[in-house]
Amino acid sequence: MSAAQSEIPLEDRLGALQCHFTWDLESRKNKLLKLKDLLQDIGTEEECKWLGHIYNLQGFVHFQLGSIEEARSFFSRAEEAFRKMRGAEEGPWLVVTYGNQAWLHHHQGEQAESRACLSKIDGLMTEDPSQDELHPEICAEKAWTLMKFSREQKLLADDYFQRAIRMQPDVVEWQTSHVMLLDNMSIHSETGFEEDIMEKLRKAKEQDPENLYLAAVYLRQLAERGQIDQSGARELATKVLRNPVSSYSGIQPLMRFYRTFTSIDEAVALAEEALKLHPDERYLKRCAALCYKWKIWEKNSRPSQSLIEKGIRAHEELISLYPDTSFMKRIDLANIYAKSEKTKAKSEKIYKELLTEDLEPAEQQILFNIYAKYLFFTLRQPKMSIKYHMKAAEIPIKSYHQENSIKLLEKNRYNQEVDRFLSRLKESQK
Repeated sequence: MSAAQSEIPLEDRLGALQCHFTWDLESRKNKLLKLKDLLQDIGTEEECKWLGHIYNLQGFVHFQLGSIEEARSFFSRAEEAFRKMRGAEEGPWLVVTYGNQAWLHHHQGEQAESRACLSKIDGLMTEDPSQDELHPEICAEKAWTLMKFSREQKLLADDYFQRAIRMQPDVVEWQTSHVMLLDNMSIHSETGFEEDIMEKLRKAKEQDPENLYLAAVYLRQLAERGQIDQSGARELATKVLRNPVSSYSGIQPLMRFYRTFTSIDEAVALAEEALKLHPDERYLKRCAALCYKWKIWEKNSRPSQSLIEKGIRAHEELISLYPDTSFMKRIDLANIYAKSEKTKAKSEKIYKELLTEDLEPAEQQILFNIYAKYLFFTLRQPKMSIKYHMKAAEIPIKSYHQENSIKLLEKNRYNQEVDRFLSRLKESQK
């Protein structure tokens, strides 16, 4: 450490680092628990190019949730994974990891160890000839991390991916993940998937032919343009079933392709075949439960009692497998219970429990919107349904569920109470 650096207060030096503790990542407990599950479902196959990044984000999530020793372990595993992937003991790819370790030591009162990590970072950064711009390895890790968060942070991730690729255009996994980010953003945008982005997807697929997740997204985008490649989907399904289980394996986007462009039955068959090969994998149980839900709620269909029971068993198990993130799974289970006279009472019980729980505003809004529809269609209580749509609409969070409740309330404007409510709501939103 230089004399000038040693004079800078430790907190200032830590604040200037590029790492998960300084990237302004959302730290709401519900978000962290969802991330914890998401990262666990990716898996830890050694071939995964993002293994070090996965471990770093897992470490940060565990730290924020209060599991300090778990966090320490994940940061150490990140360090080992980067060294193995890069085939070298030291390099700029360790800057973020050392930064995370420096912050962890600082929070634990281990100031000497924190300073030791800062010295390692100083050594790595002096090797970097470009001091004015972030190293591409740092840009890539920051991009990969930010794309797991809000829409605004996804936009930042897009920028960081572009910067990393511009400086180091030969790293295939950066280009692939960038295209996957663009695809994700397009699904939630009004403009859709632009043609120039489609060209990027085509190019990424050529550069990364073994990436089955990318291949499944490509199939879906071709189908959106009227090119439904059923033989390509069957070939891809065979490959997906042979590969290790992971949320990166491509099974879920392939299931969605089947649901939208061929049949839900094919999605169900794929999930069940995968589960037959790997009966203890919770991620595949999640995929199967999702397919059963799609099949039960298929438009213009009357689900059989055996299908309803299969869906119930799958969702009951899923809640036990994902206990920290079971909110939507419990709602799904309540709605499946409601499809059978045998289990309607269980449906109402779940909703009553959820309505008394201390939920975050965004979860309350979702619950009120879905419960309002349950009241209308299942319990035949239109007046109570309107009440809960109003509750969902007045929570000041812009979302599909708020918009849906407002849209349904608009159909009841003949009701003076609803008309007054919508007028007040419109005024408050100005």
